[in-house]
Amino acid sequence: MAAAIKTPGVYIKELNAFPNSVVEVPTAVPAFIGCTENQPTPNIPTRITSLAEFHSKFGGAPKTKFSYTAPAAAGAAPTGNAAPTGGAAPANATPANAAAPLPLVSPADNNRFLMYYGMRLFFDNGGGPCWIVSIGKYDYTKPKDKEKFKDALEALKKIQEPTMLVTPDAVLLDRPGWQEVCQQMLLHCAAMQSRVSILDVYDGNLPRESDETRDVITLFRDAVTDNLNYGQAYYPWVKTSIVDDSEVDFNFLTADGITALKAALSTEAKTTYADTDPRQRKLLELIDKVKAADAGATESNGKTTDPTHLSLVQASKTYRDAMKAIKDYLNVQPPSAGMAGVYTRVDNFEGVFKAPANTGMNSVIEPCVNINNDEQEDLNVPLNGKAVNAIRSFVGRGTLIWGARTLDGNSQDWRYVNVRRTIIMLEQSCKNAALAYVFAPNNASTWLTLKNMISNFLTNQWKAGALVGASREEAFSVDVGLGATMTSDDILDGFMRVTVKVALVRPAEFIVITFQQKQQTS
Repeated sequence: MAAAIKTPGVYIKELNAFPNSVVEVPTAVPAFIGCTENQPTPNIPTRITSLAEFHSKFGGAPKTKFSYTAPAAAGAAPTGNAAPTGGAAPANATPANAAAPLPLVSPADNNRFLMYYGMRLFFDNGGGPCWIVSIGKYDYTKPKDKEKFKDALEALKKIQEPTMLVTPDAVLLDRPGWQEVCQQMLLHCAAMQSRVSILDVYDGNLPRESDETRDVITLFRDAVTDNLNYGQAYYPWVKTSIVDDSEVDFNFLTADGITALKAALSTEAKTTYADTDPRQRKLLELIDKVKAADAGATESNGKTTDPTHLSLVQASKTYRDAMKAIKDYLNVQPPSAGMAGVYTRVDNFEGVFKAPANTGMNSVIEPCVNINNDEQEDLNVPLNGKAVNAIRSFVGRGTLIWGARTLDGNSQDWRYVNVRRTIIMLEQSCKNAALAYVFAPNNASTWLTLKNMISNFLTNQWKAGALVGASREEAFSVDVGLGATMTSDDILDGFMRVTVKVALVRPAEFIVITFQQKQQTS
């Protein structure tokens, strides 16, 4: 009751004319988990907004080391080797033909890290604010630890903003470790109910095989079993352009790799130029300057300025082929980080209700495996419903994301990525707004206020195109009240129950145009 007024005068009393409103929560804020050059806050989520901020806090690229195998004919271009398939060298990649060429380069054990290049791919594709959980500095002496990924997921439970989980480095674990991380990601999302996981197919740079015990997609589907509507996956990996020629030099080779490269370069010099040719002597002098080092001379932007490297690029085809092989290997990336950027771009320009498909990926040259319509059938509509979205190359159209399904493809409710993510946005937005009414009187006045607040929010979503229907009544309904959603016991127990029904936009995944001849009429 207002205090009694006893002194004569004029008093002003302000009344709120409008109810509280529901504010749409951010929909495209990924959380990345992986290894970084620096670890300023061990296992503590850190928010960044740009690649420059990532550089300042977490450092730059890993110093991946490669072994080198000389091509069969010295000085000749390697056949089929210039663009390695990426990922760890698979155990099942033994050539059926003994004469099949070996790859020019392959990474040394425990030397590959994907987080940094994934961040570049994310920002190239429209990425914005995101969270980084560094699980450790680059450690080239021992394998990755799955427990660190699980600890990072635990730390992310305390952060409400992220709406996606991305772990590019998870594919560098052994297969059982990767499988456990994927399962824990899906479990985490189901418990939080506010985010989804973008998963990478293990060995997704390899083509599919008829033998199911070796087929990368079959093995992926066997690895994920529960909480499928909170996950989506993309196949195959992609060949990118995020690492260019100026970022690699001979310092990416191991000591043994440099020895092998120098031998190949010397052979090239002696077969290309006569012993009396001064060009042979100059080239051999350059080759002698090639020595193993932790890092070459570089500019602040990471471009190499080592004079020996720059001279060899101009003088030797064998050297150029070796550097190209390193660059191509580093450019093969799992697509999850890039897809997080695509989600962000689509959300910002069109809305979370738009399926993130039939759109391209920036800084991507082509997928590692070329997929046709017949090969995509099992990816998109498998019997077990575990759909894997295809990344395909089309003549005249480039590389496009050609799928928008979750792993729960047999569910009419959660089949599509945009439906799952839109529902999360609606749920979290209404939940945050309803927090203001915790402990409010559980009566008709509060019910009406809450109903109007949610209805106004959903009306705006309907107008934006997130809901379908010719009228608001067809697009959504909000019910709350005694006899409608609650019993007398609910009220006595302190429960206020609100039922919201929405008609969500679903993508036109299959467009069928029927043509039929008609009889001539004139």
